[in-house]
Amino acid sequence: MAKVLFIVSGATYWVLKDGTRYATGYWAEEFASPYKLLTDAGHDVVVATPGGVTPNVDMMSLRPSMAGGEDGALELERIIRSAEVMRRPLKLSDVRLEDYDAVYLPGGHGPMSDLAFDADAGRLLTAQLASGNPLFIVCHAPAALLATRIHGVSPFKGYRVTGFSNEEEEAVGLAPLATWLLETDLKEKVEVDYSRGPMWEPYMVEDRNLVTGQNPHSAAVLGNRMLEILKA
Repeated sequence: MAKVLFIVSGATYWVLKDGTRYATGYWAEEFASPYKLLTDAGHDVVVATPGGVTPNVDMMSLRPSMAGGEDGALELERIIRSAEVMRRPLKLSDVRLEDYDAVYLPGGHGPMSDLAFDADAGRLLTAQLASGNPLFIVCHAPAALLATRIHGVSPFKGYRVTGFSNEEEEAVGLAPLATWLLETDLKEKVEVDYSRGPMWEPYMVEDRNLVTGQNPHSAAVLGNRMLEILKA
């Protein structure tokens, strides 16, 4: 069976334009859906965060309105509670990529606060891309690609990528409040070939060993693709 590294944000808030702290963390569905798919198939999951801090779930992602109803929210809570790996994460600085068959980054606004500026995250993503081993990133987690730049240039330049769209950020009301927008900075600062699907619908882009998903509902699609690649 395979061993998969989950690189998860350790952030608890995101500072907005006016200096207010917007409570955030990782998005429940984006962790729980691939985690359940992988572990049900017998694969091992290891979690790593900046500094080895315990990841914080964005409480909004556990609201029934965000989780497909009361049952969906309860199921997400059950999966997260059962995931012991979330309570003893590795430090990103201690990770040895050769120990893992694939790497996955769930989103939530947390990565906009920490992974986007984390040197260890940037180093690990650069090394994973170069290794040819699978790298899966969903929703806001492509923010971590910003940390891969050296002298302003990223090895992900020119790759086909998706991620949380400006239209979706507008829809949740954060676009006018944010200091930066993921879609804009991916295109302008990382210079990826960005594409997107309809708002809130699953959308996945695969380019060589990099697989990205647009939004929370894309996490299950990425999880299933991960299973296919790990079986190959």
